[in-house]
Amino acid sequence: QLHLVESGGGLVQPGGSLRLSCTVSGSSLAGYSVGWFRQAPGKEREGVSCWSNREDIPRYAPPVKGRFTLSKDHANNMVYLQMNDLGPEDTGVYYCVADAGTCPRIAYNYWGQGTQVTVSS
Repeated sequence: QLHLVESGGGLVQPGGSLRLSCTVSGSSLAGYSVGWFRQAPGKEREGVSCWSNREDIPRYAPPVKGRFTLSKDHANNMVYLQMNDLGPEDTGVYYCVADAGTCPRIAYNYWGQGTQVTVSS
């Protein structure tokens, strides 16, 4: 049973950067696929990035590719999302996710409570 807690959200100006953190507890990260979803106001939740437990590199959704970087710290059981060149379209609640299966996937067994990211001048 995993417990995920996000942090690092906030208000940032267009063109700025934020790093989201996900603290994982309950079990080791090893063996789990991990990733990030986001939900903008009035829109459906969408996958942003994921790192499958069977692949060596993460995957990214087209809108964030080249701007966002997903990383993992197995020693500290942490997952990060570095977000650069942020725009208003990146505004939303960001969720850390994990699953024992591969990704990308629609349904994940484990979700964090979410952290708000607002990009505005």
